[in-house]
This record gives sequence, structure tokens and C-alpha cells, in this order.
Amino acid sequence: MRDAILVKEKLTFYLDLGKGRQGRRPAFLVSPAGPLLLALAQKSFAWHKSTLARLGLSRGNRESTMPIATTPTRDITIETHVFWLRFRKEIAAAVIILLLAIVGFGAFRFYADRQDIAGATLLASAKTIQDYQQVIAHYPNTPAGAGAYLLLADRQRADKKLGDANATLQAFVNKNPDHELATTARMAIANNLDSMGKTDEALAMYQQIATGFPKSFSAPLALISRVHLLKVKNRPDEARLACETILTQYRDSFWAREAAQELRFLKPSAPSSSISTPASGPAGQSAAPPSLLVRPPMPAPSAAPTAKSQ
Repeated sequence: MRDAILVKEKLTFYLDLGKGRQGRRPAFLVSPAGPLLLALAQKSFAWHKSTLARLGLSRGNRESTMPIATTPTRDITIETHVFWLRFRKEIAAAVIILLLAIVGFGAFRFYADRQDIAGATLLASAKTIQDYQQVIAHYPNTPAGAGAYLLLADRQRADKKLGDANATLQAFVNKNPDHELATTARMAIANNLDSMGKTDEALAMYQQIATGFPKSFSAPLALISRVHLLKVKNRPDEARLACETILTQYRDSFWAREAAQELRFLKPSAPSSSISTPASGPAGQSAAPPSLLVRPPMPAPSAAPTAKSQ
């Protein structure tokens, strides 16, 4: 392509020499060596013309064109095949792991369903303390096992084994802290503590339920139970505060009416006499503060000397 361009430039130059610019004869034709140069130019023109024909350049196609780079096409089939050959081991391992995970999850669900059914069947036939303990021992992580804790605690309370009942309820709470009956189990513990005469511990448990689970249905019940114990211990101010909490935070609950009735009969404790009443005189009359505008009393005159002193 470069040789063709050079040939074209030379040919143009010689044509210009032969014909002249704008119809005028060039200066070299006027000189004595002009005919010789013209003959040489004609021979060169014939040579260049044959060279152009041999290179495939015609008179109408003398303009050179720049080559255009073509974008290689992509074969999706070949690329997919290459990708599979490079990563076939990794792909096979991932597929095997996925299949094993699916099979394992299905086996676990099947086992869990079988456990739930067997535990519910055994719990339905349980009647004694030993039966409930057997359900807890064999099916601890099933809904039947959680229900067995509560039924066992109820049976122990019926047998006057309040300590054992509280231990069972506490085990249920520790194992199932987010269970929907966890607050109910705590209420049962507080009730058992009250029955055992441990009033202070029962009050602390009721307060823990009310503050720790304010959105539960047991919160207003814990507060009203606390009111009854505070009345027995002659602490009316704390009882009134519990009633007011029920009326403000749980006004739509069942216990709001009972709290209003209790609040009507609860009188605030009398203030301390040293703070609210002024000091009384010896005759039971209150001593009025001395006025700053009254002259203070003059000291009494000394007694007249006796005859012995004279």
C-alpha cells in the first residue's frame, strides 16, 4: 500500500510537468534540455502506468483507504464450554453441598415432626408427677415438653410442694425465656412465694414482672396483686402509686376498674408531726413566732439585799 502511494505521487508530479500548471508551459521546456526531459517523463509515465495496473490500481480507484479493524465476534457456546472446563470441579462441589443441605434439612424436619407427635401423645396420657417428668426427660425441646413443665408445677402445688413447684417453674423460664407463657410462670412463682409467707420476695417478683414485661397481659395483674400485699404490709403510698400506674398505663384493661376502687379506699399516710405541725408549748398550745416589732422583755430587777447581808 505504501509503494502504491509513492507511485501515485510520482505520477502526479510527472503529469504536472508534462501539462503545466493552469495551461502555461513550464520553465524547463523552454530550456535547451527540455525535449530530453520531456522524453524521459513520457517513458517514466509509461512505466508508472504499467506498475499501477500490476498493483491493481485503476485511474478511478487511486485514493488509498485506511484498513478498518473488525470487532471479533463472541461465540456463546464456546465460551460456555470453556467456562465449564475451567470450573467444573468447583461447580460440582457446590451442587453436591447444596443437595446435602437440602437432604439434611428435610431429614431434620421429619425427625422434629416425629418428636412433636410422640411428645404430644405421651403428654396426653400423663397423669402423675412421674409421667410429666418422663415427658420432660424424653422430649425436652418440643412444645409437649414445655407444657409438661407447667402441668408438673401445677400438680406439685396441688400436693403442697410449693418449693418444688417454684423450682419447676424457674426451670421452665430458664429454658424457654421467650415462651408466651413465661410471664404466667413468673406470676405463679410470685403467688407461691406469697403462699409460703415470703411477702417481700413476692413483692419483688411482681415488680419485676411489671417493669420487665410492661406490654404483657400479666403486667396489670402483677400490679394489682402488689397492691393487695402492700395493703397488708400497711404501705398505702406504694399501693396508691401502683393503682395510679394501672389507671394511666392500662386504663383499658380488666384490672383498671379494681384499681380505681382500691384507690378510692386508700388514704395517703399522715405526714410526720415534726415536719407538718409546729412545736407545741407545755400547755398543748402552739407557740407563735415572736414579732420583730415588739420590744423584747426587760430583765427582772435584782432582789433587794437582806438584813443579814447588810
